Amino acid sequence: MMRSLLVSLCLFASVHAASAQVVPMYGVTIDDPWNPPPIVDALASLPQQMTARVVFDPQVRAKQYVPLVQQIGTAATVLGELVDSSAMRGMTLTQFRSRTDAYYGALGGLVNIWEICNECNGEWLGTTDSVVAKMSYAYDEAAARGFRTALTLYYNQDCWSKPSHEMFRWTIANVPDRMKQKVDYVFISYYEDDCNGLQPDWGPIYARLGQIFPNSLIGFGEVGTKYADRKAAYVNRYYQMTVNHPRYVGGYFWWYFAEDMVAKSKPLWSTLAEAIR
Repeated sequence: MMRSLLVSLCLFASVHAASAQVVPMYGVTIDDPWNPPPIVDALASLPQQMTARVVFDPQVRAKQYVPLVQQIGTAATVLGELVDSSAMRGMTLTQFRSRTDAYYGALGGLVNIWEICNECNGEWLGTTDSVVAKMSYAYDEAAARGFRTALTLYYNQDCWSKPSHEMFRWTIANVPDRMKQKVDYVFISYYEDDCNGLQPDWGPIYARLGQIFPNSLIGFGEVGTKYADRKAAYVNRYYQMTVNHPRYVGGYFWWYFAEDMVAKSKPLWSTLAEAIR
C-alpha cells in the first residue's frame, strides 16, 4: 500500500508540474495581502514550497491585486479565492459574473489555481439556486480558459441547521456532474470551534469524497481557530495529518496566516515551520 501511495503521489506531482504545484501541498491563507514584503519573506523562509491562498475582497478591483499577486507568486504557488463565502450572499448573479470576468482577465496568468466556490454548502451563502448558478459560471469560465480549479466544501457533521446543507447531501444534489468529473481539486474547510470540538475520522470522509469526485485531488481547504491557546496544537494536528487515500494532497490553508505568522519572527511561524519540516 505504501509503495502504491508513493507512486501515485509521484505521478500527481508530475502531472501538476506545469502549474508549479507540489505534492504534498502545504497551504496558508492570506486574507490581508496589502503589505507583501514580510508575507513573501515568511513564505520563502518556510522549509517547504507553499501554496498561498489569496482572499480577494469583494469591493476591490482586480487590477489592484496584480502587483500583490506578482510578488506573492515569487515565493509560492498562488491559489486565488474568487469570492469568500461570507461575501457570496451580497452579490447578485450579474455582479458575480462581472467580477469573475474581471478577475480572470486581470489575474488569470498569475493565479495557478482558482477557487471557484468557497464553503459552497454553508447556510450563510444565500439560496442554493443562487450559489449553484454562481459556482457553475465560475467553473465554466475557468475551464474555458484552461485554468485549474478548486472547489471548497464545508464539513458540518451535526453542525447544520437545515439537513439539506449537510456537506455530502448538498454536494450530491447540487454540484453539476461536469464538475464532479473534471474539477481539479476538492477541498474541505473545517473549524472544530464551529462543530463542538469534533475531531472526525477523516479516512472514511475522504474516501467518500473521492468517490463523488473520481478524478480530483482532494485535501483540506481551510482550518484554524480564533483561540490563541489552541493555535499551536491545531497547526501541529492538521499539518502533520496523513490520510490514506491515493489522491489526498494535504493543503490545510491556515486562515490566520497573515495575523499569526507574519512576520516570521512570530512564534507560530516557527510552529508551522517545524510541523511541515
